[in-house]
Amino acid sequence: FSGYKLIGSHSGVKLCRWTKSMLRGRGGCYKHTFYGIESHRCMEATPSLACANKCVFCWRHHTNPVGTEWRWKMDQPEMILQEAIENHQNMIKQFKGVAGVKADRFEEAMTVKHCALSLVGEPIMYPEINQFVKLLHQHSISSFLVTNAQFPDEIRNLEPVTQLYVSVDASTKESLKRIDRPLFKDFWQRFLDSLKALSEKQQRTVYRLTLVKAWNVDELKAYADLISLGKPDFIEVKGVTYCGESSASNLTMANVPWHEEVVRFVQDLADLIPDYEIACEHEHSNCLLIAHKKFKINGEWCTWIDYGRFQELVQEHERSGGSRTFTAADYTAKTPRWALFGSRERGFDPSDIRYQRKNKARDISGC
Repeated sequence: FSGYKLIGSHSGVKLCRWTKSMLRGRGGCYKHTFYGIESHRCMEATPSLACANKCVFCWRHHTNPVGTEWRWKMDQPEMILQEAIENHQNMIKQFKGVAGVKADRFEEAMTVKHCALSLVGEPIMYPEINQFVKLLHQHSISSFLVTNAQFPDEIRNLEPVTQLYVSVDASTKESLKRIDRPLFKDFWQRFLDSLKALSEKQQRTVYRLTLVKAWNVDELKAYADLISLGKPDFIEVKGVTYCGESSASNLTMANVPWHEEVVRFVQDLADLIPDYEIACEHEHSNCLLIAHKKFKINGEWCTWIDYGRFQELVQEHERSGGSRTFTAADYTAKTPRWALFGSRERGFDPSDIRYQRKNKARDISGC
């Protein structure tokens, strides 16, 4: 389904369209622009296909299982990671010699360097998530973990990851119920507790806001309050992607904000949160990055990640039994000029060539 490969009884891996794009020198995803991820070396996976929400903009059209607790026979993290990497490499191999694929990037792509744990479902529901993340780091793979802010205890108990995301799809109880359609009765308290748990994390944290036009754009002040609650390092704001007609959702093209509208929303939001500023933009995927001012060092944005340094720090943390702690400030890297908000490139890496597709509505997925 949707091009992803199932692993065992509850995991999956998929080749992201940005991985394919960067293999061809057509540009990386916004994580490349904002954080220096190499999109052609990024594996999109999840150890839990199940989820506790049925979001209206879910591009999976609700064919994945939903539930509020783990109730599957549990596969071991070693097996999941090994099969995920093998499946990922097999999907990459299909691009060998394909027209436009750059030979050097194809070679690099065979070694996974990043893992986006955001494919589908709720990775944090997997009982061995900490062990799974540790295995990623032992393979020198960075971890970008996305959670739907319904499992506060699991967030609290999570070992360090390279970057921890929570999806903040709405700013009031009513709109969250309408947009995320959560299964938990106490979903709002869980949501708030998840944001509080995030504020206690020392490594990089991100709020992911998905703007649905005519739904959640009027809630600026409430968003600002949620930001002061979770104190994230970064806030990604993305216009919702229209995934085509679906019985599972009544979203239409009219709900998709134009890039200029997203920019305006982000500027208005930034005005309400004095500790933050707009740092980066990826116009290609209708996405902007607001960053905490502590990442502006001597007047220069440092939103990128020093991945080698992160691996050193996380291994030290491991070896010390968790007593050697480290923070987001310890593994930053300078953001290149082309990635900054207001740059002429608008977040498109000048070492690649932008490709305009004739048929725009083809591939909608991607984290």
